[in-house]
Amino acid sequence: MQPQRHPELLQRLAAAYALGTLRGGARRRFETIAREQPVVRAAAIEWQTRVASLNELQASAEPAPQVWTRIQNLVRAEGERIAIEQQRAPSATTSPRGWWHSLALWRGAGLAGLCTVVAALVLVPGLRGELDRRGAEVAELQRQLLATPDVRYVAVLNDDQAKPAVLVTFDTRHNRLSLQRVGGYQEAADRSLQLWALPPGAAPRSLGVLSPERLLQLAASENAVSEVPALAISLEPLGGVPSERGPTGPVLFHGPLIQKQI
Repeated sequence: MQPQRHPELLQRLAAAYALGTLRGGARRRFETIAREQPVVRAAAIEWQTRVASLNELQASAEPAPQVWTRIQNLVRAEGERIAIEQQRAPSATTSPRGWWHSLALWRGAGLAGLCTVVAALVLVPGLRGELDRRGAEVAELQRQLLATPDVRYVAVLNDDQAKPAVLVTFDTRHNRLSLQRVGGYQEAADRSLQLWALPPGAAPRSLGVLSPERLLQLAASENAVSEVPALAISLEPLGGVPSERGPTGPVLFHGPLIQKQI
């Protein structure tokens, strides 16, 4: 699998893996590829994070039982009235005039229309409330979509044993870096982790100092990460070091920064 050449397929597979619909041998093959290719592993982790944060919609509401009882009573009464009228009507002595002129046909059509009107009159108050509730849910979903990050850059930073330690994403909609620790490393109280961009042919550039939380965000512009092929995290004195000095401590985690195809 070449994820750079098939970004849409990668996203579909990662989503299916996170949702649990990718099963059997396909799931095992995807896990094998994710262990070998950082971009696949990053997509899987990203979709697992998305799925974990989804809110389920409320269950749909059914009309009350008495609504259907009223409709059935009205339909039964109308059927009885039509049967009585048919018994009173004189039998036809002339030749048949065809189905288009059938009294039963038009009475049946009228009955169907009556049922539709009755159903609308009975259900409108309940439907209006249901539509209002659904409208509120749609508005909330739209608000959530606007708040959803537009992730264009992804990196999985590994340790020296190639084990994932930190997932880094950049949100171009809100101009921020999100860092999620996925490993068990925890720096000492008198030390800080510092994130560095590694531009080609230039000195490392600091992107910020990490707090001890497992999930944090750093403000950044897209210019700070565009055209940057890799990121690294070093162990520094508490509070980090100035950017112009570059990393002074050991580099603990590193990995390629991948720009997602739009």
